[in-house]
Amino acid sequence: MSKQKTDLNISDIVNYLQDHPDFFHEHLTLLEKMSIPHPSGTAVSLVSKQLELFRNRHHELENQLNSLIEIARENDTSFFRMHKLTLALLEASTLEQAITNIEIIMSEYFLTDFVALRIIKNCPESTITNLFIETDSKDLQPFLKELTSNQPKCGRPTLAQAKVLFGESAMKVRSCAIIPMNFTELEGILAIGSREEDRFHFSMGNLFLTQMSEIIATRLISLLRQTANAC
Repeated sequence: MSKQKTDLNISDIVNYLQDHPDFFHEHLTLLEKMSIPHPSGTAVSLVSKQLELFRNRHHELENQLNSLIEIARENDTSFFRMHKLTLALLEASTLEQAITNIEIIMSEYFLTDFVALRIIKNCPESTITNLFIETDSKDLQPFLKELTSNQPKCGRPTLAQAKVLFGESAMKVRSCAIIPMNFTELEGILAIGSREEDRFHFSMGNLFLTQMSEIIATRLISLLRQTANAC
């Protein structure tokens, strides 16, 4: 059964508003979408000006609220990812397992395309390919700025950096975060890369990247102590 359509003409609306003078008291938000002329003609009345300011302020607050909600969502996602990373590192009982778990978490939860971890340490007996870089290696030259500043760098890596970190996949990395790890018992580099040019850009904040390096380095230090005799 179809709904009966009610046709209202201007007279009906006028009569209704006359019979209900308090209508807009209960429906104040409707005024935001209405244009109400004033008897003064082209002159702007005080009421009209106040209404305009009210509308602008309302939209401004609404935009601010939406922005805060979006930031909160991003922070929730970041905390969830960091939690997963922490658990994965704690579950690893060997250095090999830790490297594998880092790669899995970065791919599945941080949605990165490439991961590279380099520990600056002389360890010729290591069976883990490309994990260690000797302290006097020329491969460290492209990273002197990052290692000296001890600050993450986001953006497109230089070709020399990409080759050291990502090997044959160097040309596929359009953007990455290079995160130095400079601790008393461990010095190294963590890099996460993407095929997307704008995934890691220079204006990104460093807080979560720094925390990520601290979590990974802390666990690696513990595991390196267990394998000290292998280096």
